Amino acid sequence: MRIKDLGEFGLIERISRLLPPYLKDVMVGVGDDVAVVETEGDNYLLLTCDIQVENTHFLPSASPHQLGRKAAAVNLSDIGAKGGKPLHFLISLALRAETPVEWADNFYQGLVEEASRYGADIIGGNLSSIQGPQVVDIFLAGQVRKDRLLLRKGARPGDLILVTGQLGDARGGLLLLTQENLKEKIDPQKAKDLIQAQVTPTPRVKEGQIIAHSGKATAMLDISDGLAQDLLHICQASEAGARIWADRIPLSSALGNLAQFMEIPPWKLALEGGEDYELCFTVPEAHAQEVSQRIEEATGTRVTVIGETLQPQEGQWVIPPRGEKEPLNQKGWNHFREGREGWSLRT
Repeated sequence: MRIKDLGEFGLIERISRLLPPYLKDVMVGVGDDVAVVETEGDNYLLLTCDIQVENTHFLPSASPHQLGRKAAAVNLSDIGAKGGKPLHFLISLALRAETPVEWADNFYQGLVEEASRYGADIIGGNLSSIQGPQVVDIFLAGQVRKDRLLLRKGARPGDLILVTGQLGDARGGLLLLTQENLKEKIDPQKAKDLIQAQVTPTPRVKEGQIIAHSGKATAMLDISDGLAQDLLHICQASEAGARIWADRIPLSSALGNLAQFMEIPPWKLALEGGEDYELCFTVPEAHAQEVSQRIEEATGTRVTVIGETLQPQEGQWVIPPRGEKEPLNQKGWNHFREGREGWSLRT
């Protein structure tokens, strides 16, 4: 068997079976986006890491400043999705020896800019040379009050499913960056907006803190692998079913413009895309409006109800605008898989 036969999530499951038991202070280990460690104080310690590989996560032509911002943002998003406060970054870089020094200058300027917005600092790291694609590997520590931690598990039948922002723009930006001449086919400003969503996503740290501090949400994660795939993570961890309505998924006019040209329903790009780094969370129906209003008033970020959780035996479904319900399949970013399930900058 080859790794590509297992795929990313199959490999994670296989590795997890090889690991020894956790130390007694580990509250959450493999199986969520963030590890959670007990402390003697009022807060849990949150730990996460993420890697950016040239030609897989970013193009060689990518602006190092934008790359620095994005590399920080994807880790900040994980901490935000637990309702946490980001604290300290550690950065490892594998760079080709011929890379201009200015590249590193601009990368760190972008990294510091993004980290500083959320009160985090950079306290160390590692450097190495490499002959192949360059690699950015980032570790981030954060904290969250013990009574405010949100995980993937916890959603209950009857909860509403909500998302922040709008979905699918990062996928649209990736298509514009990787498909020749596609950018020239749509409105220039709309193309710019989609590419911006791909290269410099906005981590919803404050929004995640508001959701957690409300005490009303039952489960939450950030949408990094695509709405369908990430919502299924909540369902699996919570042992719940789900039903979402495709026509309620929040979409931008820019994505609609691109989807129309490509003759693809825009909601499919949102459902199967990735790297939006918006939040997907569940709240009992009685509290959904209150939580949504808190977020929108404090941050200006739009919040949309897109579905509801079900009993596990009822399954997981998407309801197209006009048509019969369809199974909610794991279509989205999946390392090592070939074809649409493993789409990347190489496709």
